[in-house]
Amino acid sequence: MKKVAFLLALILSALILPCDSVAQQRPSERERESWMKEIQQYKNDFIAKKLELTDEQRAKFLPLYNSMDEEIRRAQEESEQLYRQTLKKGDKATDLEYEKAAEAAYELKGRENEIEMRYFKEYKGILSSRQLFKLKDAERDFTRELMKQHRRRNK
Repeated sequence: MKKVAFLLALILSALILPCDSVAQQRPSERERESWMKEIQQYKNDFIAKKLELTDEQRAKFLPLYNSMDEEIRRAQEESEQLYRQTLKKGDKATDLEYEKAAEAAYELKGRENEIEMRYFKEYKGILSSRQLFKLKDAERDFTRELMKQHRRRNK
């Protein structure tokens, strides 16, 4: 899950940051939102297929899963925002600001784990034990697939 979120952030950064060879314009908020929805739909379809979800499971599980993804993304954005603010201040940042930014970065994994465990308990009422077991593999496979596609596009 964390790798998927990191990969999405990495790909999004690559789209937003200007390229050396071609001056790209930043995508509009609407384009970014559309792109994120497209990725989310692709991820939903990928995971549903890997877990062999029934229509009923799909209807219950995916909204919950997307909610978890969004919570994790918000936690990551909060940590990243604090990091960027501190980095931007450079030498003018206080020791306390550096400490708070570092603390937020180190606490992020714990926050992500807390969110995942809270949702895991809810998943137990929807997915079979085998599907729960296969979920992490499906997330890793999704990340690998995105990386493969990204590499193919960049060649």
